[in-house]
Amino acid sequence: MNITEYFTRISYNGSYKNPDLETLTAIFQHHIRAVPFENLSIHCGETIKLDLEPVYDKIVRKKRGGWCMENNHLLYWVLKTLGYDTTIIGAKVYSPEENAYNHHINHLLLTVFLDGKAYIVDGGFGMVYQMWQPMELISGKDQSQVPGIFLFTEDNGIWYFEKIKRKQYNPSQSASNSNNLEKNVCKKVYLFTLEPREIEDFRPQNVYLQTSPDSLFVRKSLCSLQTTDGLWALVGWKLTMVKYNYKENMDLVETATLTDEEVEKTVKDKFRVMLDHKLIPVNSSRVSMVSFIGQNIICYSYIKRISFPASNYCKK
Repeated sequence: MNITEYFTRISYNGSYKNPDLETLTAIFQHHIRAVPFENLSIHCGETIKLDLEPVYDKIVRKKRGGWCMENNHLLYWVLKTLGYDTTIIGAKVYSPEENAYNHHINHLLLTVFLDGKAYIVDGGFGMVYQMWQPMELISGKDQSQVPGIFLFTEDNGIWYFEKIKRKQYNPSQSASNSNNLEKNVCKKVYLFTLEPREIEDFRPQNVYLQTSPDSLFVRKSLCSLQTTDGLWALVGWKLTMVKYNYKENMDLVETATLTDEEVEKTVKDKFRVMLDHKLIPVNSSRVSMVSFIGQNIICYSYIKRISFPASNYCKK
């Protein structure tokens, strides 16, 4: 594994000699705009592995993307290599359908400590809930970014990650069905503690999420990539383009339904993903996916959830 090869993969030509916040932010933004959040291996007959060498080979050399346990594991190696004080932690993703957080740790993210401050670095959530900058770990402070306003709240050692979404406008929908009149709303994303984790802690969920019939990732083929002003997302045959803040406090959302042939071409051209095996698009989840753009977030599995108190911002 070679850090220069990784920088070539994400098209990063900047400085990396000083492990400071500016460098961290620049590398992070190049990563999320070059490496998609995707689960296409599951729908190409491949197994998703967590060991660092296979993850590196897949993302850097084979020009693929990955889900949180791959993207953030690779970022962990990158930041450690560059001298950052970083730690793996685990989160439980919120399910709007169940109005509860998952019972199991099913999301991998990172803490980074810089100049006496802690930051959360998460390059593996994807879709419209993907942060674009490292976020200072401070409770109750709105942190405005291009995708919207993100914030953390803390309650007895449990941290809640939330996003205040803008209104949305979809030209293909009628005014009565569109979100263009919807008020700004706060959405729960996940909760976490600062307990350090090892990659081994994520192996059970890594297996479950790619094999269980109840897993969203088994029932939907997903690929999303952040752009300079929004994102592209492909769910099954549905392609969505989001342009953030295209009008004051409103995001533009445009969708199209693709054929099998168009899906294959789109994965290569728009997401820059090179597949070794044939992709079989899937979109058959029982879980609602109006979801990742509109009302709700992607939930990582359908069962085994446990309720936690609502934060001060996202009320039940």
